[in-house]
Amino acid sequence: MDLGRLDYQAALAVQERVLETKTREPADDCLILVEHPHVITTGRREAGAHILDPGDVPVHATSRGGDVTYHGPGQLVAYPIIDLRSKLRRAVHRYLDRLERVIIDVLGSFGLEGVRRPPFTGVWIGDRKICAIGVAVRRGVTFHGAALNVAPDMSYFRRIVPCGLDWARITSMERETGKSIETEEVKSLLVRGFCGTFEYDGFVRGGDAAMPADTAGVQTD
Repeated sequence: MDLGRLDYQAALAVQERVLETKTREPADDCLILVEHPHVITTGRREAGAHILDPGDVPVHATSRGGDVTYHGPGQLVAYPIIDLRSKLRRAVHRYLDRLERVIIDVLGSFGLEGVRRPPFTGVWIGDRKICAIGVAVRRGVTFHGAALNVAPDMSYFRRIVPCGLDWARITSMERETGKSIETEEVKSLLVRGFCGTFEYDGFVRGGDAAMPADTAGVQTD
């Protein structure tokens, strides 16, 4: 489900609708893709001290894991709504591992070496964080997700202590490659990588939305 550029609260409402359906009855898994206008979000941790100077950027508290992060134009956000009961036997750590693998593979397509830095979630290039990950699980179904910095305005990250890590630097695909990168290209690679890593099949891309070949939602194997 490609939402284009959409306000954070409106995109969260879409997540909630899909999540509510999946927790009530059997329903397709879903990958929501979106870019947000400038917004700062906090997770379940107390993060007030890590919001330095939001200025005119709105701040929203969320139910995801993790600390404070920034979303904005040029950042591709992926919200997988997946039933772990069928896909990963409730193994949240395996889900996070696969989600990080999707991002690492996307970066590799651009010649970038993404790595994990346990115990911290997300994906890094050296000591520079390029993708923040914060998830939540409700009745065995995932929501929230990953925010990959393709080509955002990096100055906005100075308004917070990203992820509460005052030693970490933030980077982007455009900064690391020194080249202009189209979000649409990254989006296409992420969708295909996601379907391969999480073992979905029958998947094609058409128009503004990613659709399976024969149904109106992503089907599990």
